[in-house]
Amino acid sequence: MDLPHFPPFCLARLLRNTFRPRQGERICILIDLPDPDLVKDWAFLGDEGFSIQRHAHDSFYNLLHVSVMAELGLTGGEFFAYEETGGSNLDLPDRAVAPDGTERSLERDIYPNYDIILCISTHSATAPLTALAKRHGFRGATLHGVNDIILRSGLAVDYNEVSLVTERLRLALTRADWFEIDFMLGDDIHTLRLECSQEEAQKSHGICLADEPDVANLPAGEVYFVPTGGNGVFPMQYADGTLGLQQVTGGSITRVTLIRGDQAVIDAHNAKLADDPVTGELGELGFGTQVLPVSGRDIQDEKILGTMHVATGRSDHLGGDLTPDKFAKSQNATHDDILFSPSKTPDIKVSEVRMQRDGGSIVVLENYQPAEHLLRAIG
Repeated sequence: MDLPHFPPFCLARLLRNTFRPRQGERICILIDLPDPDLVKDWAFLGDEGFSIQRHAHDSFYNLLHVSVMAELGLTGGEFFAYEETGGSNLDLPDRAVAPDGTERSLERDIYPNYDIILCISTHSATAPLTALAKRHGFRGATLHGVNDIILRSGLAVDYNEVSLVTERLRLALTRADWFEIDFMLGDDIHTLRLECSQEEAQKSHGICLADEPDVANLPAGEVYFVPTGGNGVFPMQYADGTLGLQQVTGGSITRVTLIRGDQAVIDAHNAKLADDPVTGELGELGFGTQVLPVSGRDIQDEKILGTMHVATGRSDHLGGDLTPDKFAKSQNATHDDILFSPSKTPDIKVSEVRMQRDGGSIVVLENYQPAEHLLRAIG
């Protein structure tokens, strides 16, 4: 697939398309730091290790104040830091610090008093902020892992067009009975079946309308399901490159065996599954819908057409029922995407994904490429 030409990143266009902001709405920016006091006098800007947070300052905060707030009729524009959570989609701490050193409560001072909140962070905050948006009535966007490639591509697109294409693909996949995914590793094929029970597919399309408190995960562009069950096996690549075969029973990973790599990594995962079984629950099946360059960050790369991902853990922000209180330990209440793509998992090929719907089996992906069914839907 040839990549389209992307216009330069334009914050005003992104905010206009995503939020349709109304005159006078208040906006702010949140970042995470190992020590939120590093935001005082912008001290973190002197550390090259905080590239994501620097983007929050240079590409968002500065542009808001130079022209964007005036152009869109927005107010506010404040900047706050909170302490890193240490994991994907863990609940946020309450303490926040402003660049002038003053301390704020996110629950009392931030969430109720802003209409639009941009969270530009190391770890995803989509799940907790989605719940908080519904409670406090704000709209937001989570942009964890932002880098130069994402700014020039995934955040430079027209989300009106993304929404249209994603809806066409949603209709092509919705109301499925189940999906079967074939994973090829060497000469071995492993198959995972995920039940969807004819549920309506959902979409992440980058738009949060003014009358619907919600949070967009940007870059957007995926169709997803919260599986109702599942069985089978699939290979997973861990952060250090270790490969483990995941045994899935009743919709959850129940046991892992080593394929190659470090046995200690597998032992640690099995210990976690035994100690806190819901950490193995498969809470998402997602398909990318955009033609984008590889960014090296899952937040964009899982939105690329032809890729697919499953996720374990917390699912309440997607309409599932696995909430943080159901985990044995609060630090385990993460939502962790497991992306399969040529760039992320070169040793694992998703050779075929089949959808069972209306009494027939339909191929939807072949070797990380959309099959004819999805190509027809795109038009």
